[in-house]
Amino acid sequence: QVQLLESGGGLVQAGGSLRLSCAASGRTFIDYVLGWFRQAPGKGREFVATISWSGIKYYADSVKGRFTISRDNTKNTAYLQMNSLKPEDTAVYYCATRRGLGYDTNSSKYDYWGQGTQVTVSS
Repeated sequence: QVQLLESGGGLVQAGGSLRLSCAASGRTFIDYVLGWFRQAPGKGREFVATISWSGIKYYADSVKGRFTISRDNTKNTAYLQMNSLKPEDTAVYYCATRRGLGYDTNSSKYDYWGQGTQVTVSS
């Protein structure tokens, strides 16, 4: 069993930055895929970014060039650096993980989820 805990959300003005963290416990996740998703009010869960165990990264077009996903396997922690934030980035952000190779943009492929952290970007 893997437990995930997100942190780092908050209120920021448009153009600002935030860094989200996702701490995993329960086992080492060196061979796990990590993903970040978000859900805005009244909308479905949306893919943001994913990173394989070997460090291969993939981003949604809406965040490419502004967000950076990374991981520190020695700390069992994943990060999402968010720069040039826009009001449309406002959402609850979730990290998720599953064991295996490659990476996934499909939320149904992930087995473990955090509780989410709120990000609000004011205009």
